[in-house]
Amino acid sequence: MVSHALTNPFVHFRIKDLPRDSRIEIRKLRAKHLGNFVSIEGLVRKATEVRPRVTVAEFECARCGHRITVEQEGMLFHEPLECSKEEGGCGRGTGSTKFRLLTDPSRFVDTQKIEIQEPPEGLRGGAQPERLVGYIEDDLSGRISPGDRVILNGILRSTQKGGQVKSTLFEIQLDLNSIEYEEKEYEEVLITPEDEVRIREFAGSPDAFDKVIASISPTIYGYDQEKEALALQLFGGVGKVMDDGTRIRGDIHIALIGDPGTAKSQILRYMSQLAPRGIYTSGKSSSAAGLTAAAVKDEFGEGRWTLEAGALVLADKGLACIDELDKMNDQDRSSIHESLEQGTISVAKAGITATLQSRCAVLGAANPKYGRFDESRNIAEQIDLPPALLSRFDAIFTMTDRPDAEQDRNVAAHILKAHRRGEVKLHEAPEQITAVDTAEILRDSTGLVPAMDREFLRKYVAYSKRITPILSDEATRTLEGYYISIRKLGEGEEASVPITARQLEALIRLSEASARARLSPIINSEDASRAIKIVEYYLAKVASEGGRRDIDLIATGTSRSQREQIYVLRSLIQTLSDPRRGVSAEELIQKAGSENIAEDRVRALLKRLSDAGEVYSPQPGYFKLASEERIG
Repeated sequence: MVSHALTNPFVHFRIKDLPRDSRIEIRKLRAKHLGNFVSIEGLVRKATEVRPRVTVAEFECARCGHRITVEQEGMLFHEPLECSKEEGGCGRGTGSTKFRLLTDPSRFVDTQKIEIQEPPEGLRGGAQPERLVGYIEDDLSGRISPGDRVILNGILRSTQKGGQVKSTLFEIQLDLNSIEYEEKEYEEVLITPEDEVRIREFAGSPDAFDKVIASISPTIYGYDQEKEALALQLFGGVGKVMDDGTRIRGDIHIALIGDPGTAKSQILRYMSQLAPRGIYTSGKSSSAAGLTAAAVKDEFGEGRWTLEAGALVLADKGLACIDELDKMNDQDRSSIHESLEQGTISVAKAGITATLQSRCAVLGAANPKYGRFDESRNIAEQIDLPPALLSRFDAIFTMTDRPDAEQDRNVAAHILKAHRRGEVKLHEAPEQITAVDTAEILRDSTGLVPAMDREFLRKYVAYSKRITPILSDEATRTLEGYYISIRKLGEGEEASVPITARQLEALIRLSEASARARLSPIINSEDASRAIKIVEYYLAKVASEGGRRDIDLIATGTSRSQREQIYVLRSLIQTLSDPRRGVSAEELIQKAGSENIAEDRVRALLKRLSDAGEVYSPQPGYFKLASEERIG
């Protein structure tokens, strides 16, 4: 056996492409599978460095110099028990002689330890994903990175737990024979020929997309425009790689910013379960490492540092739902910038430098800066997210909660219907209840039932990813005409910048998603109009000031009018400032009033300039410029 391995060092027997029904879930591995060849699908959570493992060790007896060869099995090192007389040795045992390992004549094989976990799409109801350790050897080692989706084929082994005191419990591990990479998106969603016929028939109906929208959180009242955008996010745009290697993302990022009780978290959880690949996490409880990647110590390889994939990496080619974006600290929040724009995460931790794939759409939720939106103030100023992060979202929806008699009546009726329907469904025989008409309750609340079965919708979305739509001439003219007409509003010295190329790219992605939702290879003007309607809807709320469109509210956090007011205020402070004590807030407010700047605006700008270190208070109620040389 050993001589055969030595004379044929490059011969490998690999078994691949086992039938799908032969795959076993990690949580279903049992004692009967030990010693059997199994196929397991999973996400790579950790991968160590490649290190040599001795397979045939050659020892030298310290007494007589006799050489002894010992084959090594498993991960435990085995030394000779004695220097055998039959083989020409001195016959001494380990008590009276030492055995020195000779590394040069010994045989080594490259070995890498990996840890995989169950794919998120197979988990429902908040189940904890189970993990499995595997060992890769020889030519297979060094090819896997954290975040990869793989199918591992190999023999399931067991190792006994415990050190000095042995345990009757055993750990399981996988000795890998072959690795298959999941190159296709959504390959794990099995679509039969019958499913394909049904999907095609459904796509041909004129109200197909309306049914998709009606299947998104039907128990939540309203938010029609938001639900339409969320439906498009499921289908996604088309990622592209240009001739010069530039990658243009196709994933659609959406931010929901709303008052407490506007069902943001509920929508996020629903979407994470609806998406064929969805992961839900909360920004409040996630660190940068929990979202991107963590450097952890591993017992294999003398406690070396290795990378462990975070939520954004595990959601690769899927949907990452991040709740409470505003509760994350700045360092954690900045770590997702690259993922949003480039679809990768660069890691430089504990001496490890690597780039992991995170080509996922992000659905984020946050609360207003002061807990609730104040309609008397500009909405964009109340969003507690840095402009650099906010500008990377394709759509930003504000969800306000304002008392309105008719709206409140509709919401109350909707919630009461949902609870009554839920109560009736808990009864095994509701027809036996005579005090209320249970049949009428069920009939009256049919609108709460998703228009599409969840499993069918997941298959429909997965199938749509096979479509790569192309912009038609008509759709191109529609998008170009809209973009140019909005840009024209910003011409002139006094005008602001109403829209940028980022919004045009968002329009293209939304249009591609709309065509995919119809399983159409061509994007028509109707798809372009749907995208324009969504972008117009959110820009009117978050990028408008005084009836004028100003994208700088999102892109930089400061509108043109605010910048002008800041220049005026700095000029007033410089002009009116006493060399010793500066200028009083009352005098500034009075002088700024003649420049049409309201008192609350002056106080807000003074606080902003103070926080930025451009203005300071030599004494309470007085202000001076931090550096007069900085005034341009």
